[in-house]
Amino acid sequence: MSRLSHLECAKCCGHAPFDPTVVQHLCPCGSPLLARYDFSSLESRWSVDSLPGRLPTLWRYHEALPPTGSQGPVTLGEGFTPLLHARQLGKLVGMDRLYIKDESLNPTNSFKARGLSVAVTVARRLGAAILSVPSAGNAADALAAYARRAGLQAKVFMPQDVKPAFIKEAKLYGADVTLVDGFITDAGQAASQLNLKNGWYDVSTLKEPYRVEGKKTMAYEIAEQLGWKWPDWMIYPTGGGTGIVGMWKAFAELEDLGWMSPKLARPRMVTVQAQGCAPIVKAFHEGREVAQPWENAQTSADGLRVPRAIGDFLVLRALRDSHGTAVAVTDEDMVSSMREIGNTEGISAAPEGGSTLAALKQLLAQGTISSSDSVVLFNTGGALKYLDLL
Repeated sequence: MSRLSHLECAKCCGHAPFDPTVVQHLCPCGSPLLARYDFSSLESRWSVDSLPGRLPTLWRYHEALPPTGSQGPVTLGEGFTPLLHARQLGKLVGMDRLYIKDESLNPTNSFKARGLSVAVTVARRLGAAILSVPSAGNAADALAAYARRAGLQAKVFMPQDVKPAFIKEAKLYGADVTLVDGFITDAGQAASQLNLKNGWYDVSTLKEPYRVEGKKTMAYEIAEQLGWKWPDWMIYPTGGGTGIVGMWKAFAELEDLGWMSPKLARPRMVTVQAQGCAPIVKAFHEGREVAQPWENAQTSADGLRVPRAIGDFLVLRALRDSHGTAVAVTDEDMVSSMREIGNTEGISAAPEGGSTLAALKQLLAQGTISSSDSVVLFNTGGALKYLDLL
């Protein structure tokens, strides 16, 4: 059974009692709500020893996820992706303990499957019929697939210049696709207006509390896959930022469960963005608590072309609390790193995944990361939708 107890505002810290029958999106102050859990009643009944016999999906951690309702989770087998020891790539950059968390093996070829599995599960439990999302591509495809799996309708809004593969895949799953002039922020405004007018259920990033719950399971999995130890660093490509927000949240939950010692140093988190769209990197190095919208965002990595993220303050907080950093890389370095990951490890990496290798090289050259450190790179999606870049 889920141990979800209440929702907490990420900014004003106000509490909202969890009601499994009521749609709860943003706090009245306009900030994201985060799910909080009470694990005290579990005592020793949920331990790490119970995990090996469970299905290898993110729902193996169902006690730390929202309740699914009588129909169970909406699932396509998402999660528990491999954490691969990248020995050959590590040798190339001079590291023995380099790992890649390969999210390309999720349904619809990206990490977005995690968040949408959980969000669609909650939406179905609440009786929603039509779900809506603005997207740079991968979230649209994931929502389309999971909505169809649940027997629901999907309305997706993407920038006009999104790669055709994203449009075709969303339509493959029966989604209604609307293309919008501008960026994902413009797509979000168009979606929001129609949501209000038509009563559609909004699953935008951090505008409902549960996509981040799916993303946080990456940290649960890494802890389990490394034998309940943390790596020294996690390097993560950041657009909307729910991955970092979710994993930082998961670190605290794993300590509450007693599975990870609070005395054990948490990983240092690194945000990677494109030089042509790096609002969080700029805010981090300027010491700001929130990022300023990025003007004229340009990058071939669709998932990183996010001029403003609603959860930017949470990402910045996680970077600073973890003593991490933020790095911007060029599109050229992303693409060359895609090739290196593929040529050395046989892993299909999107440019967002390539950005993490490019960032690692920068941080090694600066001496911020040592060759003896353990590092996890996140490949958040596969190369198949980006073959034109190669």
